Parts: sequence; C-alpha cells; structure tokens
Amino acid sequence: MTADALDRLRLARTEGLGSQTFQRLLARFGSAAAALEALPDFSRGRLIPPPPAAAEREMAALARLGGRFLFLGLSGYPPLLGTLYDPPPAIALLGEPEALTGRAVAIVGARNASAAGRRLADALAAELAAEGLVITSGLARGIDSAAHGGAMRAGRTVAVVATGLDRPYPPENAGLQARIAAEGGAVLAEAPLGTAPLAQHFPRRNRIVAALSLGVVVVEAAQRSGSLITARLGLEMGRELFAVPGNPLDLRCRGSNDLIRQGAHLAESAADVLEHLPAAPHDRPLFSPRPEPDAAAPAAPAPPGPPGEAGQLIEMLGAAPIAVDEVVRRCHLSPSAVQAILLDLELAGRVEMLPGNRVALTGQA
Repeated sequence: MTADALDRLRLARTEGLGSQTFQRLLARFGSAAAALEALPDFSRGRLIPPPPAAAEREMAALARLGGRFLFLGLSGYPPLLGTLYDPPPAIALLGEPEALTGRAVAIVGARNASAAGRRLADALAAELAAEGLVITSGLARGIDSAAHGGAMRAGRTVAVVATGLDRPYPPENAGLQARIAAEGGAVLAEAPLGTAPLAQHFPRRNRIVAALSLGVVVVEAAQRSGSLITARLGLEMGRELFAVPGNPLDLRCRGSNDLIRQGAHLAESAADVLEHLPAAPHDRPLFSPRPEPDAAAPAAPAPPGPPGEAGQLIEMLGAAPIAVDEVVRRCHLSPSAVQAILLDLELAGRVEMLPGNRVALTGQA
C-alpha cells in the first residue's frame, strides 16, 4: 500500500466527486495528496474526503480477499476502460490483470435464459476464447454464467460485478466468481467492498462490460432488458453490435431480434463475430452518454483566483453547452488558465462539465 494509492482511493471515495472532476483535480494540483489538501477549501466545504483510516481499512480488506486496486491514469488500468467519459477512478480487481489487456468481446443476455440459449452462449464463448479473445460479461444468472463457463474451457474471461467483491451476486455464483479469479481471468468491481446488489448499480456495471470489449453479442434479451442497456452503451462507445436470432414467439428473444432489425450483425457462430470484430475500437464513439452529475452544490461566491477572469468566463456561458475550446478562443486566456478557472467554478457548483469537453452554467450561477 503506497501513500499515493491511499490518497487516490480517498479522492475516488469522496462523496459527490465524479470521475471527470477527479481527473481535473489531479491535472490541476499534480498529485492526489495536493488535491485532497485543497479540496475542502476549493469546494467551500461541499466535498469532504473520507479519513485515511477508512481507505486503509478498504485496502486491507481487499488485500485479504487476494485483490488489488487499479487507478485511473496509472499503469495496469485497462486502456479501453479509460476511454469512457466517466471511467471509474478506482476499480477493484480479483485475478490476473493480464486478462484485461487482450482483445475482448462481451456476451450478455437473459437471466431466465432457455436451455438452448445457455448452450449457444456456452459454445459461442468457447469458440471465441479458442481464437484468443477474452470473454466479458456480468456474472448474472443465465446467459452471462454460461458465457463465463464456456470461455474458461478454452481461454480467459472477465466478470464485472455490480456489488462489492465481497458480496458475490447472485449468491449461487460465488463459486464461479472464485474460479474466474483463480483460473487466469479477472473479476472487477467499481463499487466499494460491502456494496449490496442495488438496482441503480447494474447499468453502471453494464457500461464497464461494454467499454472493455470490442463488440457486444446479445443472446436472448427481452424488450427493455438490462442486456439492451449494455447493447445501447456499446453503440454509444462505437463498439460493434451482434445479436443471435431467436424464436419470434419467445418473449425472451424480442429485444435481440429487434436489434437485428435495427442493423446489428446477425451472429449464429463465432465466424460471424470474428468477421466484423475490429482489431481496435473505433477512434470516436458515436456519442457519449450524459454523465451523472456530481452532488448538488449550494450557491457559492466567486471561487479563489482572479475575480475578473472568472467573471469574464461566467458572462460567456449560459444554460446551453459550449465547447471549452470556443471559450478559450473568445476570452484570450491560455488553455491552462481557462481549465483552472473552470475547475474552480465547477467545485463551487457554478458550472457543469459535459461530454465532448463542453461546459454550461448550472442553476447556481
């Protein structure tokens, strides 16, 4: 346990501090330690990091499980995961970090999958793993579990869970989670240890499954299912989308069949996936999802720094987002000065940073 790792974990676990603010704080202050020291004053007491003892306990507990943390911006962090708009600042890992560096494809689908669907997911995962691909999924019942099992027969698999690593879910997959970690694969969790399976955590899990993969294969998905969320997120990130055709009379196949009608690649075998899977992800996602906002901030006075320059920037901004590059062109300040002032304004709750390096005033401005 290094002092920098402890500081990064404290910063990552600060309630109300999002991934983008985490990155801007490190860029502004140069280290997690300096960011932690400045944070209470810069945020007017809105953002209070947890005490060092809390982070030490979490690190020690993860180490007892045989795990470790990977931190955004440091070696070992999955490169594709870092391309998210809101990559997890800290992610817990059980197993082999090398499993996160190979070309990967996600296989997801219904929890209440048919026997035929589970067999197909198992066989497809085994065939793709035999071709050297890593299979990612969400460790759920049904298709996910079958995909993990098939992948382990021929290669590696990565499971992303929505709970803490000490709370396997579903409980009957505790053995599968342990096997994945012990047999050359990896299990990842964004949530802190002790986190229970809450509904709001599963879409965040799904975005990680999609981000780690070059493509997403959907096997048996009902309409409005979690698997379709993973498919949508994959498209937003520019990933290839595949769907296995199913019985049109089976409600479990309505969503996956709709994906094919909407242009997803039809996948009946590993060859169908390999034919369209890129060597690397597209340069740009089709569009980025709007991030979840950090905790609401009370109205605050102008942040520290030259009030004239901060006021100048505020006058240029409105409720409609504008590119930060455009702000730089209009105000004649250096890019570094603009970024510093915008960080101050963001921490004061007066501006909101949006996808595509855009900025807009909040209601507090």
